[in-house]
Amino acid sequence: MDETKIYFDYAATTPTDQRVIQSMLPYFYENFGNPSSIHLYGQKAENAIDESREKIANLLNCSPEEIIFTSCGSESDNLAIRGVAFAERKSRQANHILISSVEHHAVSQTSLQLAKEFGFELEFIPVDHYGMIDPDNVKKLIRRDTALVSVIFANNEIGTINPISEIGKICKQYGVPFHTDAVQAAAHLQIDVNSLNVDLLSIGAHKFYGPKGVGLLYRRKGIKMLPTQTGGSQEFGYRAGTHNVPYIVGMATAYAYAQDRPDNRNSRLSTFRDQLISGILEEIDGSELTGHPALRLPNHASFVFKGVDGNKLLMLLDMEGFACSSGSACKTGDPHPSDVLLAIGFSPEGALGSLRVTLGAYTEKNHIEQFLKILPDQIKKVRQMYG
Repeated sequence: MDETKIYFDYAATTPTDQRVIQSMLPYFYENFGNPSSIHLYGQKAENAIDESREKIANLLNCSPEEIIFTSCGSESDNLAIRGVAFAERKSRQANHILISSVEHHAVSQTSLQLAKEFGFELEFIPVDHYGMIDPDNVKKLIRRDTALVSVIFANNEIGTINPISEIGKICKQYGVPFHTDAVQAAAHLQIDVNSLNVDLLSIGAHKFYGPKGVGLLYRRKGIKMLPTQTGGSQEFGYRAGTHNVPYIVGMATAYAYAQDRPDNRNSRLSTFRDQLISGILEEIDGSELTGHPALRLPNHASFVFKGVDGNKLLMLLDMEGFACSSGSACKTGDPHPSDVLLAIGFSPEGALGSLRVTLGAYTEKNHIEQFLKILPDQIKKVRQMYG
């Protein structure tokens, strides 16, 4: 990493761990075979896929055949939402989709397309001012004809962690498949799909120091799902396409490291996070923390500043050597207010003044101190420009 710059956007992506890179290298040149080939080269590649699948399955507490490798978390979300919705409509005429109002666009836009183009009935579960789902609201809205419920595990924009296990119990009572987007959560929280009561769970490797371009979908055995990418028998027929062997190996390696004593890393990150949050709220008038004050990701601090254009602030911070975000990496640079911030009660104008600061493996105490020194002046500059 560039030591002259300070990276505060770990929720967008993380640098690939050197140990992960080393695990991937043999599969670019030495063991380069196609896993679908029957000769020795193919067998070595297939063994690498099988070993990676088994390693991840052990960590998630599921069976290897319940792991479907994809290209990223967004594809995993798409496959879960679209694949299950169509399968449930076909098998039991279920036409109702229930998602939270603070989902990543990979879930919300897919669900909106299903409603607009394919006639599904889409309903949104409300959230409180912290962006958290009340399981009682799920109980009120779920129906026997609900095809799928999807609730984000940990929000990418505001960091709030939802009560996934409780929601899963409700879905199980109604016999409705339950999906969670765990792309942000997987980097910091230990995930046991059985204790979480989830039927489908999405993960992307680049959020936990793995390579970009690879992810997975956990699909509980027995959950009906139509493939959305056809043409081959890979991934048990649910996701056709030649396996990206090096990246799958890299994801398995990275996830094993992510799940190895995460409490030690989380304690360090939450200390920095809390220092950052208290410093900003104390020093900057018109600042408000977004997301839950306690039930949030250990590395995640997010704010709204009154009278501030978030994108102008990002540009000034970048010139000062700090890489931050205004929310979702998919939204940065977009002049429209965040759907998540609107859902938790901010006005369209207020929602434009957002800042997300996310910490990671290379964050140091002095980085927090430096940031707290320069941020108030940058806020003043933007307010002068904005005013």
